Amino acid sequence: MIEALFWGIGLVMIIEGLVYVLAPSAVEDLLERLKQLPLENRRMFGALCMALGALILYAIVRVI
Repeated sequence: MIEALFWGIGLVMIIEGLVYVLAPSAVEDLLERLKQLPLENRRMFGALCMALGALILYAIVRVI
């Protein structure tokens, strides 16, 4: 179980690192756009991303 957790954390760090390596200016643009959104919209975006991530993990667990 702990091994799977470390795998997941490692994969997230690799993917996030790749975004900054491959498209740093796109990240800056995205952060500026997010900064302009109202706080409630940012919270809703975060909640939707979290729910989507949980749904993906649930689907993976159900398949395996």
